[in-house]
Amino acid sequence: MTMEAVKNVRVIPRLDVKAPNVVKGINLEGLRVVGKPDELARKYYEDGADEILYMDIVASLYGRNNLAEIVEKASDEIFVPLTVGGGIRSIEDIQRLLRAGADKVAINTAATKTPALITEAAKRFGSQCIVISIEAKTVGAGCWEAYTDNGREKTGLDAIAWAKQAEDLGAGEILVTSVDREGTKKGYDLELIKRISSLLHIPVIACGGAGTLEDVAQAALEGNADAVSVATLLHYGKTSVTEIKKFLLGKGIEVRNSY
Repeated sequence: MTMEAVKNVRVIPRLDVKAPNVVKGINLEGLRVVGKPDELARKYYEDGADEILYMDIVASLYGRNNLAEIVEKASDEIFVPLTVGGGIRSIEDIQRLLRAGADKVAINTAATKTPALITEAAKRFGSQCIVISIEAKTVGAGCWEAYTDNGREKTGLDAIAWAKQAEDLGAGEILVTSVDREGTKKGYDLELIKRISSLLHIPVIACGGAGTLEDVAQAALEGNADAVSVATLLHYGKTSVTEIKKFLLGKGIEVRNSY
């Protein structure tokens, strides 16, 4: 990959939120409490995070995203883009979170059930606000299915074809989470990320599986990801945003807001 192709790769800490806590699991299951949303978000922001990604992982139980209060507080203290996902089902849900201080919303279930919501939301709020979250599971050699509800519910959609459809409908960004790799520290699913990023013209965020700094670099170098979402490495103190950026720079990958 050329230097030009890997300029300004964003480093995005991911906070999976359940009630008042940030949690982390493996394959989106077996969740353990790792901290508080406000404390971790501030820590990562001060360490140079380019964005913060909040995912309400129990939103499906309540029928709506419950992060408005957390985001409202964060937006007063954290001055990088905030992306919020989980349980977003309507234009009203999007509007509520944007008013609370979110810069972008990540939509999964509602988009798979009502694809026209992507177009409506993009027209209303701008494509740059609309991120489509795809939870992908391997279903065969070179094949992935899009899932919802933290990788529990099948959609019957081919993950790669769905990513392209979402772009065509007006999405401004795609968040690709490999459910198979998530929390395993075995590295990102580079084939999946590369297949999607090579097909699309909008940014692709790689998520799920980072266990080493080299894994993060390969998401950009081999996967052609525009951004890398990191959780386990940060939450368990294995590294920091600063160290990730130093490592990427050492690999010839330019980063935003250089440390």
